[in-house]
Amino acid sequence: MADSPNCDLQSLSPLQLFERVTEQGEKVRALKAGKAPKDEIDAAVRILLSLKVSYKTTTGQDYQAGLPPKDLELINNGTTKEEDEDLVDPWTVQTSNAKGMDYDKLIVRFGSSKIDTDLINRIERATGRKPHHFLRRGIFFSHRDMDQILDAYENKKSFYLYTGRGPSSQAMHIGHLIPFVFAKWLQEVFDVPLVIQLTDDEKYLWKDMTIEKAYEYAKENAKDIIACGFDINKTFIFSDLDYLGTSTGFYKNIVKVQKHVTFNQVKGIFGFTDSDCIGKISFPAIQAAPSFSSSFPQIFNGKENIQCLIPCGIDQDPYFRMTRDVAPRIGLPKPALLHSVFFPALQGAQTKMSASDPNSSVFLTDTPKQIKTKINKHAFSGGRDTIEEHRKYGGNCDVDVSFMYLTFFLEDDDRLEQLKQAYTSGELLTGELKKVLIETLQPLIAAHQEKRKQVTDEMVKQFMTPRKLAFEF
Repeated sequence: MADSPNCDLQSLSPLQLFERVTEQGEKVRALKAGKAPKDEIDAAVRILLSLKVSYKTTTGQDYQAGLPPKDLELINNGTTKEEDEDLVDPWTVQTSNAKGMDYDKLIVRFGSSKIDTDLINRIERATGRKPHHFLRRGIFFSHRDMDQILDAYENKKSFYLYTGRGPSSQAMHIGHLIPFVFAKWLQEVFDVPLVIQLTDDEKYLWKDMTIEKAYEYAKENAKDIIACGFDINKTFIFSDLDYLGTSTGFYKNIVKVQKHVTFNQVKGIFGFTDSDCIGKISFPAIQAAPSFSSSFPQIFNGKENIQCLIPCGIDQDPYFRMTRDVAPRIGLPKPALLHSVFFPALQGAQTKMSASDPNSSVFLTDTPKQIKTKINKHAFSGGRDTIEEHRKYGGNCDVDVSFMYLTFFLEDDDRLEQLKQAYTSGELLTGELKKVLIETLQPLIAAHQEKRKQVTDEMVKQFMTPRKLAFEF
């Protein structure tokens, strides 16, 4: 941050101002630890005190380390007092709006930055590759410190990717593919290592399942992930139940995070109550640990300064806001993030899909007939009540789930725009739009199923064995 608080603080959101105070506090601690000259420390302290006054003036609250301003804090399982119609936390996503979440409001609420045209163009210049359609269409819409990742990359400094999956069922649905499809593209265009965390411990703690079942689901989900085409020489997939017991680096980072986050803080961030088991309360530190390269000494040769980039759904952001707050206090770099929108349920964009509801989505195990039946029967339509009305007034792509799904899986930009124009004008009927989606998903899922059949238990074991990857650090 700047050495002076004379910047226009009024333009900052409460959460951005909170982060300014946090960063200045870190600077003061670093100066004191480094035994800097007294006048330099005093000047930094004056800036810190000034920022705290601005924070209290803006929010009406005293600054408390690790606790974001209350109007932005996730309470009651993620709702805010001002936005009771929207619920966003790592376990539940719900909105009353048929168009789905208002992501511009969510950016302000979470204090992240919008992925704009300038950033997309910079990614294209840095990689020499056309941006992925997830970027071009705003499917990945928000970020934290992606500019720093690009700074490092342009200066020949490496970074690594981290994403994950909570294995709550044997079969994954198509929405689960989004972070992996994008992570694969990022890995290819930047040529960097990727670590994939399977949080089987989390699912055991939160779900009514045995620990053996959670681990079994992790290995089954790993097959679907491997079937996306990841390079075994550049990718490490790990189960928490497995890896935590074998990596001292991983466990040390977990303990460091645990020491610097209070029970009061995790209650504020995640909505935990006194009746939650202590496993839930300590779990956020486990999801935080892969953000640090020292958790993988076999990959990074023990180096602690390799920055991490995390592509994930924005519902996972609370974990990494906590991580980013802790990182400087334990002497490690903050992870950067790329946030995706929520993948809608077939029944509409008000909720995200559930692996426990077979009709809420198209699953990777579905047959062509099941795909056709689900879409025709359950996909929420933006069409009119009658053909005559539809021809006259046209359909609404903003709420039509078939069109939403096509924005994710139809790669041809021109074809997508043609469909949008035809549906909006009334030329294309709802049944015809659903037919396009069916014909898009059937071969895609069939191809995935064929690739998955080729993934053996031995391949899973190789991907999940801690080892050196094809990079030098």
